[in-house]
Amino acid sequence: MAAPSEKLADSLEALKALQDAGVVAVRSADLSRTHRERLLRAGFLDEVIKGWYVPARQDQGAGESTAWYASFWDFCAAYLDYRFGDQWCLAPEHSLALHVGNRTVPQQLIVHAPKGGNKPTNLPHNTSLFDARYPLPDKPHTVVKDGLRLFSLPAALVACGAGYFEKRPTDARAALAMIRDESDVLAVLLDGGQSTVAGRLAGAFRNIGRERMADGIIKTMKRAGYDVRENDPFAQDTTLELPLREPSPYVSRMRIMWSAMRQPIIDAFPVAPGLPVDSNHYLQRVEEVYVTDAYHSLSIEGYRVSARLIEQVRSGDWWPDASEQDREQANALAAKGYYDAFQQVKKGVGRVLEGSPPGTVADDQLADWYRALWGASVEAGIISAVDLAGYRNGPVYIRHSMHTPPPHEAVRDLMPLLFDLLGGEEHSAVRVVLGHFMFVYIHPYFDGNGRIGRFLMNLMLAGGGYPWTVIPVERRDDYMAALEAASVEGDIGPFTTFLGELVADNMAGKPGPPTR
Repeated sequence: MAAPSEKLADSLEALKALQDAGVVAVRSADLSRTHRERLLRAGFLDEVIKGWYVPARQDQGAGESTAWYASFWDFCAAYLDYRFGDQWCLAPEHSLALHVGNRTVPQQLIVHAPKGGNKPTNLPHNTSLFDARYPLPDKPHTVVKDGLRLFSLPAALVACGAGYFEKRPTDARAALAMIRDESDVLAVLLDGGQSTVAGRLAGAFRNIGRERMADGIIKTMKRAGYDVRENDPFAQDTTLELPLREPSPYVSRMRIMWSAMRQPIIDAFPVAPGLPVDSNHYLQRVEEVYVTDAYHSLSIEGYRVSARLIEQVRSGDWWPDASEQDREQANALAAKGYYDAFQQVKKGVGRVLEGSPPGTVADDQLADWYRALWGASVEAGIISAVDLAGYRNGPVYIRHSMHTPPPHEAVRDLMPLLFDLLGGEEHSAVRVVLGHFMFVYIHPYFDGNGRIGRFLMNLMLAGGGYPWTVIPVERRDDYMAALEAASVEGDIGPFTTFLGELVADNMAGKPGPPTR
């Protein structure tokens, strides 16, 4: 009789064969009952709805959302194809979000399907799918992207209601910026004789500085005999000038986000004190806070470290005994990497205090921080030297987050833009908040993004003369919730308030977080 481990290995081989074939949404019929039940018990499958499953990671406990959020779009594509064949299409609002690279998991995904049931299908983690019995757009106005059937970009802009531009201005402006010529939307407008929508889109194009397109829509519709009255659907004007032929929607979205988030930060964050007169004293204070900073930053990432281990690393006596378990070795390696990276960041702080632009320093040193963070793990043979090559070359997901970071191809465009934005930003507070937020939003590396994001934040703090500030592990939930609000809802307010309060307490000399 085969041992339990051999039986599980057989079931895992069956699951791997499905995954190798590109299957994400696993149907009951895809696996034998024995394999399915064995994988469910072992934690390698999660049930989504009756008869449908997605692969899961055994090391993530019950109730873990990451596997579901990572599988959401692929699951929905397969499930909808199974139910409706090619007779379905995501609602125009969801279509627009995906066209501009926003793959945030919605709480409810609305689907147009002529044979829809007009009822929701409940999915894990308070998400759902609603198949609305709506007609589909004409075939020329639909596209398939990553297995998802969408309204084409022009058709989605025409089909979205006025409220979308007010509620989702970042996605709406990014979508408008992708239109190369007004003829793209005019074909849809004229086909449906939609004079009201034409006035709305003309106003929307004018809002983002596309005067020629706005005028072209108005003139063409009037020439065709329609009475068009232009109106701006956005709640606010924007001073942002988007490049006319920017090829990447990810770049446009980030420019728009930066522009929209600046003023709320300026209004709420403590005023920068300015560069200190005594830079040596500032650097001494940075060194004094190292143990506390390392303890809390590593603890936020789930490492179990103590002040004693951190001091051992600083003294050079950091390598774990051979008798220690792998987890303790991982903790020691993380502490060693953090110490090495901290020394590199401190050099950057010194340059900033001497007057170097913080954005330039970050651009110069980021790769050094990353190599230092993982150098000890490479030396120990835990990770490959190839992993130090640079930005990630595949997808990455954030635990418990509905935000899906941009694909690796977009990272190559977004990281230079981040440094350009930091370099061109005149307000220290904006550099602090958005430097940290945008970095973890992009998530350019497979691992270490949180630690590097906090290093970047503190480099930007130094540029304004703010003190080095520790984010306490005891407030991890508040910290993550604030980042989630900014990533998913575009609301930078909670994150600004969270960081601003920590910085203000630090400036007032209040005791910092304890170190165990």
